[in-house]
Amino acid sequence: MTGLREKHKADRDRRILKAAAKLFRSAGYEGTRIERIADAADVSTGTIYNYYQNKGDLLVAIVAMEVNEVLASGAQHIAKRHRSLRAAVDRLAANYFEHSLVYLSKEMWRHAMAISTRQPDSPFGIVYAGLDTHLAEQVVALLDKLQKTGLVAGDVDTTAAGELVFNNLNMMFTNFVKSEAMTVEDVLSAISRQHRVLLQRIALPHPLPRHLAGRSLARTLP
Repeated sequence: MTGLREKHKADRDRRILKAAAKLFRSAGYEGTRIERIADAADVSTGTIYNYYQNKGDLLVAIVAMEVNEVLASGAQHIAKRHRSLRAAVDRLAANYFEHSLVYLSKEMWRHAMAISTRQPDSPFGIVYAGLDTHLAEQVVALLDKLQKTGLVAGDVDTTAAGELVFNNLNMMFTNFVKSEAMTVEDVLSAISRQHRVLLQRIALPHPLPRHLAGRSLARTLP
């Protein structure tokens, strides 16, 4: 019985978030009232306030829903077998950017960034920063995997390299949401070009044969 109640609660919460995301897109973040979200989600206004204190809380919950789906997709990507360092990193970046506008518009992202910058110690700011941390850790996890399978040189600090890659992704994402004219294809092309220099430096000069991939690199590097 408890499990059924939790399922109903989760379903109601997701319905609220999807209604809020749709209205934020169509009417704008500032132009959307909580009452309209309640009507669209077929719940009472009081029910929404049981979950969220204000529209900012709704927005960060939508961001979290977006990013958690991206992280899940990224984990599936990391688990695959990869034959190219550059292709693997490019695909992870594409995964982030292609999913970024599923629930949020660029305007909504700008509001989220502004709130997190103005209120870094608020619950919103803390959650937003935590999501960035998880994304950065996922980039590092990909490079760790590629180092173990012989596509990244064994002496590379994958934490530092992953943080560099993520920091560039984060900066380019800011540029992307600031420009209504910039397309996903535009930003991914720029990112691939920028990352090429770093990835050339960290790649194993001669990738390991498949039968050696996964062994200790200390035994296989010259």
